[in-house]
Amino acid sequence: MLLDNALRWAHVVGACVLLGTGAGIAFFMFMAHRSRDPVLIAHVASTVVIADFLFTASAVLIQPVTGLWLAFRLGWDLTEGWLVLSIALYVMVGAFWLPVVWIQMALRRLARQAADHNAPLPDRYYRLYRIWFACGFPAFLGVLAIVWLMLAKPVF
Repeated sequence: MLLDNALRWAHVVGACVLLGTGAGIAFFMFMAHRSRDPVLIAHVASTVVIADFLFTASAVLIQPVTGLWLAFRLGWDLTEGWLVLSIALYVMVGAFWLPVVWIQMALRRLARQAADHNAPLPDRYYRLYRIWFACGFPAFLGVLAIVWLMLAKPVF
């Protein structure tokens, strides 16, 4: 019982970290981008990259471990519809998140270069930012859907 509760707690905290860090990163990158200030963007992007590696990556690793362990401990069949859909969404979210991490590092580099040369942000920065922004929506909505599935456990 104690282990089951600890696993549930870790799994829920991991989901909260994914949602919270994702929302925070998106908000701060969006606000920095709106400034069009390469110095500010470089600073915020540096913080965002660190946060993604510390928090998001940790939660990304914790979620499948605790989720599968819980399923095993609680006797859930991994072919249950809500679990299959949760796992599929998790893979989809990862497919959007991995490029986003790379893009954030590229945005940071481009902003640093512009700041170092007292130049405006290059066109490549804006192209990558649009891709970063577009990838965020399905990833974030996917995490929201996974949390709903985790709580509701609908039968289908």
